[in-house]
Amino acid sequence: MELAKRRGFIWPTSECYGAVAGFIDYGPLGAMMKRRVENVWRDFYVIREGYYEIECPTIAQEAVFIASGHVAGFADKMCQCPHCKEYLRADHVAEGGGIKNASTMKNEELSSALATCKCLACEEVLGQIEVFGFNLMFRTMIGPGSQRVGYLRPETAQGMFVDFARLLRFYRDKLPFGAVQIGKSYRNEISPRQGMIRLREFTQAEAEIFVHPDEKNRHPKFSRYTDYRMPLLTSDRQLKDEEPVTLSMREAVDKGVIANEYVAYYVALTHDLLITIGIKPDRLRFRQHLPDELAHYANDCWDAEIFSGRFGWVETVGIADRTDYDLNAHAKQSGTPMTVFIQYAEPRKVARRRIIPNMGVLGKQYRNKAKAIFEALGSSTPTENGADVVVDGETIHIPADLFEVRDEVVDVRGEDIVPHVIEPSYGIDRMCYAVLEQAYDEDTADGEARTVMRFSPKVAPVQVAVFPLMTRDGLDTIAGQITRTLHKRGILAEYDDSGAIGRRYRRQDEIGTPFAVTVDYDTKENNTVTLRDRDSMKQVRIAIDLLPEVIGDLIEGIRKFTSLE
Repeated sequence: MELAKRRGFIWPTSECYGAVAGFIDYGPLGAMMKRRVENVWRDFYVIREGYYEIECPTIAQEAVFIASGHVAGFADKMCQCPHCKEYLRADHVAEGGGIKNASTMKNEELSSALATCKCLACEEVLGQIEVFGFNLMFRTMIGPGSQRVGYLRPETAQGMFVDFARLLRFYRDKLPFGAVQIGKSYRNEISPRQGMIRLREFTQAEAEIFVHPDEKNRHPKFSRYTDYRMPLLTSDRQLKDEEPVTLSMREAVDKGVIANEYVAYYVALTHDLLITIGIKPDRLRFRQHLPDELAHYANDCWDAEIFSGRFGWVETVGIADRTDYDLNAHAKQSGTPMTVFIQYAEPRKVARRRIIPNMGVLGKQYRNKAKAIFEALGSSTPTENGADVVVDGETIHIPADLFEVRDEVVDVRGEDIVPHVIEPSYGIDRMCYAVLEQAYDEDTADGEARTVMRFSPKVAPVQVAVFPLMTRDGLDTIAGQITRTLHKRGILAEYDDSGAIGRRYRRQDEIGTPFAVTVDYDTKENNTVTLRDRDSMKQVRIAIDLLPEVIGDLIEGIRKFTSLE
């Protein structure tokens, strides 16, 4: 973290006023690295999967979060230390005191359990305290006055759910389809103490994939990951305190380890993506949610957890089968149907009872309620004496002579269904922290200690450095031309002519630049330059006119440096 601050990756926010926990600034190199991580994610989800990206406001009106359940239930258990007055997350205090399953305890039960625990801030024994819920959303007002309440979004997902009807039309009313969104989310964390791991403002990248509930075992691209093998820490193995089991995605689905092909597909894709940005396979695991932590609406959920030497296993990505919970909730709250019409291959003959109201009489008799009564009659069960309907909480009896009942056989060409949702949700900041931590290394170069960030070339902020051996005899001019040529190819090249060549290599190694080009006196003779690899520190001669293609291939992973030797 000292290197990250010194070299411009991560800084405390508003440091001159006293940094506030839960917020960070990305410096020049950190912001570029973060964009590259985001673009790898886009490459997987937008380019390869074909899910278009949308962008919704970070503030939404209260009704959205009433429907999603965030207003009523998005809270952490909190307590206050009676000694130092610090507010603490009750589950963190419980964890420090060796109390298990704190999240499932009722507030009164947890209050008693925490009495012997120490405060995480002042380390005094808490004694008798009160545990209460604290809603984590940032509340605000939309417009002047207090007529309309809004909230900063705690996740990007809800924008894609409320846009469902328009997304359905965009995708020509056919399932499956998906939308993705990447952007800021906000959670007013009680006591964030884990740096980049727990932030109050953070970047999420989420995909919402809408599928037919009966076709979750028919992913159209499942063959891509059928034989993809990886360790899976199932709920059963956790309960038995056993090690993860390595399975292919086909085996995981067939054995019922993973609920369906869609969840398995995105578990494998997530593993693939995390390896691509530089996460080491031996520090990555996929853990299935235990029965008591699985959300009530979820059919299955897996967390991609990355091991941190500082924080242990850190949840970084969640892949969940959310069933039809979200669309049903928003349909009920908004009054807008969120269904897809699925046409049958052949029309089906269906016996149906149709109720035809006498609109003229009903309209005069019930006036403003007539329309609602018409609609309620359609789903009522009539008797010889009439039908009872409920309108605005009032039961109204409609006499039998005010409507006609017809039994008929009709052709049904399809049905309206509520799609299920598969949601891979990525914490970009946690991914960035993992990339930084795992890239950091120290070794020896030319007999002296070297600090090096071993970034994957796909996420390195600076992709290539260009050095003139000397700033005379035209070497600096050639180096400048090479730098501009690489820029035109979209390669971020940094020109550096300051100090000894060895010192320049060390500076670039320390910020993780994977390749360096050196223009020397041989360049003037044969039009070649030296291309250096950061990790092996080996060098090869490359013709100048081949540099853009070769470096581009190295960055994309199309070519390995060893193939150039």
